[in-house]
Order: sequence, then C-alpha cells, then structure tokens
Amino acid sequence: MDFKGYIAERVKAGELTEQEIYDLIALPPNTEMGDYALPCFRLAKSMRKAPALIAEDIKSAYPTDNIVCEVSAVNGYVNFRINRDLWAEETLGKILAEREKYGSSDEGQGKTVCIDYSSVNIAKPFHIGHLSTTVLGSALYKLHKFLGYNTIGINHLGDYGTQFGKLISAYKRWGKKEDIEKGGLRALNALYVRFHEEAEKDESLNDEARAFFKKIEDKDEESVALFEWFKELTLKDVGKIYELLDVHFDSWAGESFYNDKMQPVIDELNEKGLLVESEGAKIVDLEKYGMPPCIILRSDGASLYATRDIAAAVYRKNTYDFYKCLYVVAYQQNLHFKQFFKVLELMGKEWAKDLIHVAYGMVSLEEGSMSTRKGKVVYLSDVIDKCVEKALAIITEKNPSLENKEEIAKTVGVGAVIFGALYNNKIKDITFSYDKVLNFEGETSCYVQYTCARCNSVLEKGGDAESYEAKNICPQEFELIKTLSEFPDMLKDALEKYEPCFIARYTVDLAQKYNKFYFDCKILGAEEKDKNFRLALTRATLIVLKNALSLLGIGVPEKM
Repeated sequence: MDFKGYIAERVKAGELTEQEIYDLIALPPNTEMGDYALPCFRLAKSMRKAPALIAEDIKSAYPTDNIVCEVSAVNGYVNFRINRDLWAEETLGKILAEREKYGSSDEGQGKTVCIDYSSVNIAKPFHIGHLSTTVLGSALYKLHKFLGYNTIGINHLGDYGTQFGKLISAYKRWGKKEDIEKGGLRALNALYVRFHEEAEKDESLNDEARAFFKKIEDKDEESVALFEWFKELTLKDVGKIYELLDVHFDSWAGESFYNDKMQPVIDELNEKGLLVESEGAKIVDLEKYGMPPCIILRSDGASLYATRDIAAAVYRKNTYDFYKCLYVVAYQQNLHFKQFFKVLELMGKEWAKDLIHVAYGMVSLEEGSMSTRKGKVVYLSDVIDKCVEKALAIITEKNPSLENKEEIAKTVGVGAVIFGALYNNKIKDITFSYDKVLNFEGETSCYVQYTCARCNSVLEKGGDAESYEAKNICPQEFELIKTLSEFPDMLKDALEKYEPCFIARYTVDLAQKYNKFYFDCKILGAEEKDKNFRLALTRATLIVLKNALSLLGIGVPEKM
C-alpha cells in the first residue's frame, strides 16, 4: 500500500494539490517522531499563518483511522504514524508473494533507453580505469530493465584510429604470432609500449603507423586481417571479465561502424550553415555558448571523436527511437559531451535534450596512476584475482570446513570489486583498497553477503513459516519492516538520479537492521507465534537483499 499517497489524499493544505502534498511528504529523521512528516513552512506565505499554527490546523482536520492511527504537530511539521501491524502485513505479504519481482515495476513500459558503457579499446588492456564505467553502466542497465524499460546496452568499442597502425607496425617489426596467441592482450600491450619507446628515438615510426592505419581505411587485405585478429583477441579476453562481472551488451557497434555514417552528418552541418573553416579544419563555432569550437574535420580531412559520436547519436535515434540515451563516461569528458550535444541541438534535433552524460570519478589503486603508453597498467583481471585470493584466505581462516570454498571466494571477491566501485556517489574519485572492500564487518558487499548467509542458516534450521501473524510489532521488527518497504521507492530514486550507490548503501542499511533484529530478538527459540513471524521477516530480508545485489551484478553464496 502507498501510505504516502493515502496520507496525501486526505490532507487539506491551502491551495496545494494532492501531488504537491505527496512530493512534500518526507521521512522524519527518526521513527519516534512519526513515520511520515509534512513540513508546513512553504504554506506560511500563501496562508498568512505561522507554520506551527498551520500544522496544528492540518492535524486537527485529519481523520485518523485503522491505517493512519496517530497525527501530531511539532515545530511546523505534521507527523503521521501508520498502524504498525498493518504495515508489517502489507509489506511482508507483498515481498513473499512477488519474491524476485519485488521492487520491479512497469513504469518504463514502451520506453527505450540506450546505455553506452564500458567501451573498451581494441588491443588495449582492460584495466582498473575501466571498472567504473563497466559496473556503473551495467547496474543502470539492470535497474532500467527491472523497472520495465526496453534497455539497449551498447559497448562503443574503441576500434578506430592511428593506434592500430602503431600496433601493426610494432607487430610486423617485433611480434610473433605464437607469442600473441599465447599472451593475448598483455602481449599486444607490450608491443604497443615498445612502439612508443622506439618512436621517441625514431620519429619516422609515427609516419609508418599513420600509413598502416590508412591501409586499414583503404581495406588493404593484410592490414584489415591483422586488425580483425587483434579485435578477436581483445573480445575473447574482455569477454571473460564481463562474464565474471555479470555484464552484458546488446550492441558491440564501435567507432569503425560509423565510418560510412559520418558524411551525411557533415553534409547536414554544411547545409544548415553550421560548419565553418578555421585554420584548415572544419568546426562548429560554440563561442556564444561559452565553449571552444567543436572540431568536425581536422585540416587533413580526418574525422574526430565528436564526428563519430554525432553520427552514432543520429544512428541510435533512428534505430532505437530512444526515450533517453545515457553515456557512462568519466567526468574528464564533460566538455566533449556538452559540445556534441549542443551541435545536435543546433542541427535542430529536438531529441538532443534526451542525451545524458552520466559522469563518474576515477578509480586508482593505492600504488598510484597509470599510463597505457608507458606500460604502467593495473589489469582489472589482476585486481579481481587478488580479491578472490584474499577472500579465500579469509573464508578459510573463519570457516575452514566450509564446502566449495573456492567458488564462494570467487563470488565474494568479484562482489567486493563491484561494490567497491559502486558504494560512493558516482562523481567521487575512488582509491581502491583491498583491505577495505574485503572487510566482513564494514560497509561492504562481504558484510551484506554474510548477512544473506545468516538468513539462509536461520531458514535452514527453522524452515519457512507456513502462516504468520503480524501483531504487537517490536521496534527492531518495525525498523526492519519499514526499511524493506522502502526498497521500491529507493530504486526509483536511484534510477532518476542515475546513482546505483543508493542500492549499495541500502543493502548495508538493511543488513545492519537485520543483524540488530537478529541479536535483539529470539527467532528459533521464540514462542510459535513470534517465531513464525520472524522467520517470514528473515525470508523477506533475504529476498530483498538478493534482489538488490543482483541489480549490482553481485551474487549471493548460500553459506560463508
């Protein structure tokens, strides 16, 4: 039941509409004040009364019943208390009936959302810097699907540019097929690093690289075959990481896919008088919008990221007719997105307003920064392996007789990597710490997974209650019930703000509430009536924790 909506229907507050009242109703900082609160300060001017007097009037006029059982006015707020037993019955009934669908909705029905994330570069290592875009984009993908949107996950592969000429040059000079087959991306990256070292001594290598890239563009058989081989090796390597992280895509159309789609965009910019020449380059002048020019073609006629991104946006609108198109890309690219969004707007694309840059901060390890060119790279697979290895050591120490320790450690270690990247607001820079993400007592996925294992253990011993009665709810039970009931609204908020950290933090909050309830209230040793209710509450908690973690791409072991 939507208690907030029920309250809003019955409140009379000046000229405010029911929707305006609904939007004003908030959760008090602690439940002793009430379960919902309506602040009256906004009404003071229109009603020509002090907020405290308005609150008293609303309280006096509000009809209490078996749903809203108490109303009070305190310091300009009207506080509403909901019937605890009814709230528990409603919440548990819904969760136990809907199970893995609890929290889902059809709010996105008929709307397509494209999400561009991960976007790895062909022949370059999948490193720690790719972690945020990959898991943040994947969580937004899962969340949109869960709330009923037709969701298109796009891996906009970096498969175009002079770097491929550099790789071909390096491979033909120093590479061996068997070494590359055996070493995969790491062997390719070693060649890339060597090329840059040698090019610093011999500038002509860069000319050779440009010539090889031109051969790819001109469909030279040998150069294209090498490029396709590099691409195949890359996708094979990154595919293993995507599988571990539970990350999926519906489209792998990379930069090269838009080669033949750029000219119509350039022609349209010309026709609309937006393209001007500047020092030999073709640009769209954005000075009046407080931005540097958006370069469409360099002086040598070569296209740039902006050219391909504009062509890609037009293609996606024509192909998917999206409601929104999200770009999960680091905040360093803020200007780039502002520029090409503005160019599309100037082209008369009214849907340019539906393009959203979901900016995020950088991830680094405590060891410091990286550079692909100089070979200072922290491979994401190494980070995952180290987390799994550390998780196995901790699990072996805590529970040496546990079966399937290796599989459980894999679930815990991978979960720790994902959760570590998603727990903070997306815009914050993150310094990844192994000890922090694998703390079983901190605000981590390990703590949440351990709580799930605790729920499983209780249910294994006590079984599922065939029937239960919600009567005389104690404070610890109610805090848990209330948090469980907030899950659907929290998901909507996370989607609206593109913040999966809301889900991560919710799981920690719910786990903490369950553990307080577990230690304060007898479950298996309680009287039959209390035992059955508490078993149902345990099952509901497990369902919601699993639902929340699955939206982040994190699994739940049965035991730990």
